[in-house]
Amino acid sequence: MNRFVGIGGLTIGLASCVFGIVSLVWGLRRRNDQLIAFGVRYSMFLLAGGVIAFGAMEKALIERDFSIAYVQHVGSHATPFVYNLTAIWTSLEGSLLLWLLVLVGYVAAIAVRYRGRWSDPLVGWAMVVLFAIAAFFFSLTLFASNPFAKATETVLDGQGPNALLQNHILVMFHPPTLYLGYVGISVPFAFAIAALITGRVGEGWLAETRRWALFSWGFLTVGILLGGWWSYEVLGWGGVWGWDAVENASLLPWLTGTAYIHSVMVQERRGMLRVWNLSLLIATFSLTILGTFLTRSGVVESVHSFSESPIGPYILAFFGVVVVVSLALIAWRGDRLRSPGSIDSPLSREFGFLLNNVLFAVFALVVLLGTVYPLLVEALNDRRIVVGSPYFNALTMPIGMSLLFLMAVAPVLPWRRASTELLRDRLFWPAWGGVLAMAVAAFVGAAGWTPFLAFGLGGFAAGSALRQLMLAARRQGWRGFVGRANGGMIVHIGIILIAVAFAASNSYTRSQTFDMAPGETVEFAGHTFTYTDLVPFDERSKFGVKALIAIDGGQTYAPAATTYKGRGMAVPTPSVRTGLTEDIYLVISDSIRPESFADPIELDVSIKPMILWLWVGGALVALGTVLSAFPGRRRRGTDPVSAPSPIERELTHV
Repeated sequence: MNRFVGIGGLTIGLASCVFGIVSLVWGLRRRNDQLIAFGVRYSMFLLAGGVIAFGAMEKALIERDFSIAYVQHVGSHATPFVYNLTAIWTSLEGSLLLWLLVLVGYVAAIAVRYRGRWSDPLVGWAMVVLFAIAAFFFSLTLFASNPFAKATETVLDGQGPNALLQNHILVMFHPPTLYLGYVGISVPFAFAIAALITGRVGEGWLAETRRWALFSWGFLTVGILLGGWWSYEVLGWGGVWGWDAVENASLLPWLTGTAYIHSVMVQERRGMLRVWNLSLLIATFSLTILGTFLTRSGVVESVHSFSESPIGPYILAFFGVVVVVSLALIAWRGDRLRSPGSIDSPLSREFGFLLNNVLFAVFALVVLLGTVYPLLVEALNDRRIVVGSPYFNALTMPIGMSLLFLMAVAPVLPWRRASTELLRDRLFWPAWGGVLAMAVAAFVGAAGWTPFLAFGLGGFAAGSALRQLMLAARRQGWRGFVGRANGGMIVHIGIILIAVAFAASNSYTRSQTFDMAPGETVEFAGHTFTYTDLVPFDERSKFGVKALIAIDGGQTYAPAATTYKGRGMAVPTPSVRTGLTEDIYLVISDSIRPESFADPIELDVSIKPMILWLWVGGALVALGTVLSAFPGRRRRGTDPVSAPSPIERELTHV
């Protein structure tokens, strides 16, 4: 029954896409408002189809319906309820259902948001683009990678999810949050394509998409950070970012999306960078499709990627269609994309944003080359090469430092032109903040120019952001924190915390491995570690042993070696003592077995500074994103959707 309901939901969704596209295109060409409204209403059937398909699979997993091949692959009677629910997105076919659920939710939200404006060609063509994207993914799910395929053999139990995807609660939050960001980029992309189709390439479409782009970027940022947290808590290597190809696939659209969010302000204010902003948005959406290809095609070996599947060529073809059609539309509208404004001075906010964009673009290019080059070599020469952390660290570190410097300078620059005296006055206290940060770094024992410079530039940039926030609070009280500019400064502080904490943890981590007998105590980095006992455990889905380690004679922590029964996979389970200044990270070998109680254990101890501030920075980014989405006090009373921008008003009179 679950199979037929799920296939029915996918069929409803695909049919709704087709009928919606036909109705909308016909109505837009004929200027028939009733037909356009009829087409937009198919978004509700689209939503119903996605919800039905997703719900049917969840029901099949809860009921352990092993007549479905996917449930045999990821379901198990022994899997705890929470991880049985999250199993839907732990493998290829189910992850596409999550993608569809998020996508149809966005499509329905757009239909509701613009109720009463459906006859506007910009909204109508944006809906056509969204329906077309949904049609591709419904077709992919229904025909190329159907999660409701019938099992070829009868079984009484399944394997359960991958062991790494059922040993931490973050698996419930990381993929959905990441998908909300990934898929959410479809909305501003759809409006950008609609602007090109209708020829309304001024600043009006930007107002339609600002919040959608901002929230998508915020979800993507938090999703990436949750992925780093999951990696830190689960994989046992003690890091949060390893330049894994699939990690890079999520970073690429974040980089171009960040550049877009900054440069779009230049277009809104000065009417500049029109082609550049369209190109950034198209690149961001295209990179989400490329990331989908890397994650789901099996072309890369990664702890994050799914096994080899037949859908890779289809996704790659869709990526090609998106790029070719988008570039053709930009070329077609080239005469309307000329910018009425120009940069008056290098000491201006416009130039600062432009330089910011160039750095983010170069950053994205470096990551893209390092990610794709090994795949091209393997495809063309049939040999494998590895582009690892040394390449990425060496090339991205100078870019990151430059971006920190710009985060300090750009916010204090006025539009059009600044004097050196003005710049000196506004950067005086932020510069002292950078000096103080370097003094603190030296006091705590910082060594090496990279972390020392990161602390200094971080303090400089944080001082600049805090200066603006203090001025806003002085003028408007707590309401001064609301609005794009000041909410953006809170985001900046969050990003600065993440950058400095990342640099500190990478540069100052100290690690050592000890062979310890029961009752033995060792000292390392000013801490004592006492091995008190080895405790076996045997649960429904897993078994293993926990080593009880007392830190500094106080609380006991329990790193474990865990074997999951369904897949027979042994994994280390770290135990972490988190503090404001440092984490103590404990791991034991996953080869320990219960019969070796009296034998020594191999304990890996890592002292990792400032890890907590990565997550604090992520929380500030989320807060700042929400505050940035609301108009500041000066802008209240103006509907950003319906009101023309200053540039549009100016061009109207030309």
